[in-house]
Amino acid sequence: MSAYAKLVKFTFLIAILTAVGQMTQTMYVPAIGQMASEFAVTPGSLQAVMACYLIPYGLSQFVYGPISDRLGRKPIILFGLAVYVLGTLIALFSPNYMLFLAGSFIQGLGVGCGGAMARTLGRDRYSGVELHKVNSLISMSIVFSPLLAPVLGGVLAENFGWRSSYLFLALFGLAVVITMMTSFKETLPKERRRNEKVSQSYKFVMANKRFQGYLICLVATFSGLAIFEAAAGVLLGGVLKLPATTVSILFILPIPGYLVGSAISSILATRCTTNTILNVGLGAITLGSVVILIPGVLGYTSAISLVAGAALYFLGTGIVYPSATTGALTPIPNHAGTGGAVLGGMQNLVAGLATLLASLVPAPNQMPLGIFMLVMSLMAVYGMMKVHKCPEPVDESEEVPLTI
Repeated sequence: MSAYAKLVKFTFLIAILTAVGQMTQTMYVPAIGQMASEFAVTPGSLQAVMACYLIPYGLSQFVYGPISDRLGRKPIILFGLAVYVLGTLIALFSPNYMLFLAGSFIQGLGVGCGGAMARTLGRDRYSGVELHKVNSLISMSIVFSPLLAPVLGGVLAENFGWRSSYLFLALFGLAVVITMMTSFKETLPKERRRNEKVSQSYKFVMANKRFQGYLICLVATFSGLAIFEAAAGVLLGGVLKLPATTVSILFILPIPGYLVGSAISSILATRCTTNTILNVGLGAITLGSVVILIPGVLGYTSAISLVAGAALYFLGTGIVYPSATTGALTPIPNHAGTGGAVLGGMQNLVAGLATLLASLVPAPNQMPLGIFMLVMSLMAVYGMMKVHKCPEPVDESEEVPLTI
C-alpha cells in the first residue's frame, strides 16, 4: 500500500471514529419540537440534552488518554464505543425524559474515547508541518458528519419520528466498532508506552505554558460553537417556528465555512507561523459573534444573521482547530495521549457547562447567544496572548526516554 493510500485509510478511520460523537451531538436538533412534545418539556430545556452529553464526553477523556499511553490506543477505542452503543440503546427506548438524559450521559461517557484519540492518533505518526497538514485533512474530513447529521435527523424525524435517529446512531456505532476492530492497526508500539503515574503525566503536560495557552484558545472556541449548536435549534424552531426540515437546512448552511477554514489553515501552514494562522482564525470567530449579537441587541431574531454570523465563526474554527492542536501537541509526543485527553476533555467539559449555563438564560431573541459567543471569542484571544509570551517549544522526544 502506498504512503498516500495509507494516509487516506488512516484519515478515514479517524473521521468515522470522530463522526460518531459529532453526529450524536447534532442529529436530534431538528426534532427538538417532537421531543419536547413527547416528553412534556419546553423546547429550551432540551439544551440540557447537549450538556448531559458533552460533560461526560469531556470528563471521560481524562481517563481514556493516560490509559491509552499505557495500554495502547485500540483497546481504549473498542471499549469506549461499546459503552456508547449501550447508551444509545437506552436513549432509543427511554419512556421518559430523565431516562433519556441518562442515555445521553452514557453516550458521552463512551464516545469520549473518540474525542481523545482523534487528537492523539495523528501525533503518533506525524510531526511538524506534516502534522499540521494531517490535522487539517482530518478536520476537513470530519466536517461532513455535522453536515449530514441534521439533514438526516430532520428527514428521519419527519418520516419516522425522532427515535429513528437514535436507531440509526446505534447501528452506525456498531458498524464503527466492527470497522475499528478489523481494520485499525495500533499506532502506539509497546516500546513507546509510558509506565508512569497518571498524576505525573498530567503534571508534565499542564506545566507547559504554551500548551496552556493553546488549550484556552481551543476550549473557548469550541464552547462558542457548542452554544450555537444548542441554541440554533431553539431559536429557529422554537422562536421562529420553522419546520424541522427548514431548521436542518439552515443549521448546516454555516458548516462548509469550517471546511474552507481547514483548507486555509493547511495552505498557510507552509507559509506562516502557527500563531499567525491562529490570529486570522480568531479574527473570524470574533467578527462572527458580533454579527449574531447585533440583531439581538436590537431585540429580534434573524435567520439570515444567525447563518451569516455562524458561517464566519465556523470559518474561524476551521482555521483554529488544526493550528492550535498542532501547536499544543508538537512538544509532547511521548505524552500525546494525555495531551489529547486534556484538549478534548476540557473542550467538551467546558462546552457542556457553558451550554448548560446558556440553557438557563431566557432567549426571546438571539442576544444571549451573541453575548455568550462573543465572550468565548475574547477568551480565545486571551489564550493566544499567553502563547505569544512563551518561548519557542522544545520537543520532548529530544529528552532522555522514560525507562519502562
